Amino acid sequence: MVVADDFFLSGLNKPGNTSNAVGSWVTPVNVNQLAGLNTLGISAARIDYAPYGLNPPHTHPRATEILVVLEGTLYVGFVTSNPANPAMKNKLFTKYLNPGDVFVFPEGLIHFQFNVGKTNAVAFAGLSSQNPGVITIANAVFGSDPPINPAVLTKAFQVEKNVIDYLQAQFWTNIG
Repeated sequence: MVVADDFFLSGLNKPGNTSNAVGSWVTPVNVNQLAGLNTLGISAARIDYAPYGLNPPHTHPRATEILVVLEGTLYVGFVTSNPANPAMKNKLFTKYLNPGDVFVFPEGLIHFQFNVGKTNAVAFAGLSSQNPGVITIANAVFGSDPPINPAVLTKAFQVEKNVIDYLQAQFWTNIG
């Protein structure tokens, strides 16, 4: 019952629409778009960035990501998980990437990409799962439905309730 089209997808040559609040767009190629990826443990994505566009802090709970920059200059990074020693802080690893550069984001760690240039940027990502999942941190924490109780967030972030109210009132953008 399987046919060649189960293993084929066209259109990654077309830029995504970056006219949104964060100035980026992710075009995923996972098992939901390409049935032939089922059980193969891989997927991909095209990420387009407007000038100063951001792929905001997010995590893939089921995949490591390898990013290749094709156009533009990106400032990228990830933050380690909570250290075993409570006296230590999470460590940030960052690099500036140019066309042809590659960077790896370990599975489950919060990471981001920011276009530092005045022109558009394009990158492709490979992920180690046919269904890597994505959790955009700000969307999950401040844009959930129903919203997380502000008392929880004011304590977690150590800020006044008006800050949490402001953040929960924002329109949180899904970019792909």
